[in-house]
Amino acid sequence: MAYEDNRNWREYNEKLVRRGWFYLSTDFVNNWDEELLKMNKNKNGRPYRYPETFIQFCGLAYAFLHLPYRQLEGFIQALSGFVPGLLAADYSTLWQRITNLELNIPIPDNDLVVAVDSTGMKVTNRGDWMRESHGVERRGWIKVHIAVDVETRKPVTFEITDETVTDHEMVKPLLEDVKLEDSLMDGAYDKEGVFDFMKEKGVDMPGIKIRKNAIVKAGSSRAEPVLEFMKYGYHSWKIVHGYGRRWAAESVFSAIKRIFGETVRATSKEGMIREVRRMFTFYTIILSV
Repeated sequence: MAYEDNRNWREYNEKLVRRGWFYLSTDFVNNWDEELLKMNKNKNGRPYRYPETFIQFCGLAYAFLHLPYRQLEGFIQALSGFVPGLLAADYSTLWQRITNLELNIPIPDNDLVVAVDSTGMKVTNRGDWMRESHGVERRGWIKVHIAVDVETRKPVTFEITDETVTDHEMVKPLLEDVKLEDSLMDGAYDKEGVFDFMKEKGVDMPGIKIRKNAIVKAGSSRAEPVLEFMKYGYHSWKIVHGYGRRWAAESVFSAIKRIFGETVRATSKEGMIREVRRMFTFYTIILSV
């Protein structure tokens, strides 16, 4: 089935305006003291001075405005002059709290049609992890593997690896906890193990593009999907599966790189993973505005 864009454009335009407001929303100030009381209840050691929602706001500014932490400190100081009750934090506190932000995407409970894909994120400073991994110098990018709900166009799950990890290896980690109606993947995922896993998930005929000159192995979980692909041919097969909806994953990658850039500034492995996680989680939050 061909993709049809049936968006309500007036509603969509209003949503984009609200997102612009969201970037500088300081509503968290209204609950500053109350949130700190909850965070510091039964806490050992030095109490928190800044609520988690404030740190999330700073983390979004760091990612969206591409500000180094010292400039971020100055930005918050300037903003505090216009927002009563907003306390500025120093750059070391911002770095520590932002890098340790725990942000998660809730997985929907309903059966989903997901598009699975991967993309590369450039690394501005390759750091020790990129130099030392496997004893060779890496090319300076990491991979983000993602599953996107084709109806809402929101990320469902994502995983981050270096560029040596193949796409099909990440299907199980991505989709293990996701309820599936169907999945849409390109030829890089045309592997026996992927079809075995999809069958375990209750999807016997997934929308995985079959490679040219595919050989049918009788009795395998891949056999029927290959025969289906051969029977219909690519153009009819993609209509049957609505394969054009796979663009939803590519659109998420495009939007995130457009909003937050396509480079990762952290230098450690854990720092890179956390930075990319923040990008994708913030994007999901922005979509809900």
